[in-house]
Amino acid sequence: MMRLVALVVACCVALSDVAAAQTLDRIAATKTVRIGFVADQAPFASKSDNGAPVGYAIDVCARVVEEIGRRIGQIKPTYVETTLADAFAAIAADRIDLLCGATTVTLGRRETVDFSQPIFLTGASGLLRTDSPRDLRELFLGERTISPPRSPELRPFATSRVGVRAATTTEAILRRRVVEEGYGAEVIGFETHAEGLAALEARRIDAYVGDRVLLIGLLGAARDPSGLIVGSRLFTREPYGIAMKRGDADLRLLADRALSQFYATREFTELLVKYFGEQAPAIQAQILAQSASE
Repeated sequence: MMRLVALVVACCVALSDVAAAQTLDRIAATKTVRIGFVADQAPFASKSDNGAPVGYAIDVCARVVEEIGRRIGQIKPTYVETTLADAFAAIAADRIDLLCGATTVTLGRRETVDFSQPIFLTGASGLLRTDSPRDLRELFLGERTISPPRSPELRPFATSRVGVRAATTTEAILRRRVVEEGYGAEVIGFETHAEGLAALEARRIDAYVGDRVLLIGLLGAARDPSGLIVGSRLFTREPYGIAMKRGDADLRLLADRALSQFYATREFTELLVKYFGEQAPAIQAQILAQSASE
């Protein structure tokens, strides 16, 4: 009987080890790492003129790929374009090994996938036209151009139209805030950030809400950046991580170790300067404060 119990325990341990190492085993067998990306997440992930993915998260993931290569031999990345709506299902279905982009770590998402330690920290704000309603400027910029009681000439929130990327954590938070705080604003979901920017410039919405660093990227892509302004107030905390298959402890440990080592290098500082300019020192300090140590 004791032999049978020992055999069952050994089998369970063996099966657990196989499950934990399955992604690295597949990579070792195929010599390929499948990196998923969503193409409208500049400066984290987007398509270059030749169709290849570029961006901060793509470059950070390349360091993880290098570490995988050092462990199991020469490999190469292949890139899989996906949508935010399908990305996590693609990981769970073993169509993607690493999802690299502006991907917020949440408990809900961790029911489906695992995440590396944070690769970036940001929060949600708003992109406005310079002539957007004063109430919205007060909300996103903290401006108080008049004192209560408010002038009846001000547009109430009930007539303000606020856009957001559909099926994101930001949309869920925005809709909840509108209900809980009684703003009554009309929230309009868009399939891509580019569509939201176009609607803002065409005056179909009064503000577009998203992670502030993404809004800065949209500002740079606008037809007339001088007519837009990015909010200074943050309403959420959004840690970005690299998503991977749930329960794959070996891959997650490898990724976290590669990231911690990279964060302490001069190359990481230069990468932050490349994508975020003068904000780089503050961003690096935030990331280092959240990074795991040996």
